[in-house]
Amino acid sequence: MELTTVIEINMIVGRLSHQCDILFRVIDIMEINGQKVAILYGEDYRLEADAPIDDLVPINDLERTKRTSQVRTLEEQSFELFRQDIDLLRLEQEFNATSGYKRDFNYFQVPGRVLHLDGDPTYLQKCLDLYERLGVSVVGIHCNEKEMHLRVGSLIEQYRPDILVITGHDAYSKTKGKKIDLNAYRHSKYFVETVKEARKKVPNLDQLVVFAGACQSHFESLIYAGANFASSPLRVNIHALDPVYIVSKISFTPFMERINVWDVLRNTLTGEKGLGGIETKGVLRTGAPFKPIIDE
Repeated sequence: MELTTVIEINMIVGRLSHQCDILFRVIDIMEINGQKVAILYGEDYRLEADAPIDDLVPINDLERTKRTSQVRTLEEQSFELFRQDIDLLRLEQEFNATSGYKRDFNYFQVPGRVLHLDGDPTYLQKCLDLYERLGVSVVGIHCNEKEMHLRVGSLIEQYRPDILVITGHDAYSKTKGKKIDLNAYRHSKYFVETVKEARKKVPNLDQLVVFAGACQSHFESLIYAGANFASSPLRVNIHALDPVYIVSKISFTPFMERINVWDVLRNTLTGEKGLGGIETKGVLRTGAPFKPIIDE
């Protein structure tokens, strides 16, 4: 008698129908039309999916470690490239603030403040860890994608961010409509409503820089709603950490400089297939003089 593997919540699985191309966490199991269906979140990609239980296979520790190691290597490569970009930006600011090193380093800098709304608490923590490594000031809020538009206004008033991230999980389903149809997406319409609510508070694109979207999100609707950067132009999956790289670049770019869209996308893990945006000013501000307070 053949034994059937039991699929449980929090188990790491792959979909047989997709050759286990993406690793998922089982978030919930429910019965739909007499069939058991699992709700899945991508382990490394901001993709939400559902699949029949009999289409799922558990991923053993050895395979998971192998796949995870490959992704972490790409993450580190991307991190190093972004850190180099940020270091170069700091050197340029140092040069300008000291008139070509003719004056003392008597200045200070105020990077942009980030408010990051995320539908996945696990991804949120990964993002917060990366923000810390990059030295970005951030407030992270876990919020269900369907509730973000109800909360974003009061959160903007409370935290007064320079940059707003609206992300979580998403997916396009061709059985629900064409790619131009916003209702064919799992959460895009909620992201769009959240962007619109944010723009009611801060209409100016340079006073509040907005990144919005997740895997396969309706890019055009997000941009037209008021996002500066969004996913996904070709409806591909985006990496969990891609929003962090984009807003970190913006946070450390001087507010007198405009960000080249290609320049900000080139070191992300997903690139221009999954991410895009419009010309945007940086938010870093330099001040002087810097006088440390010494207790007498």
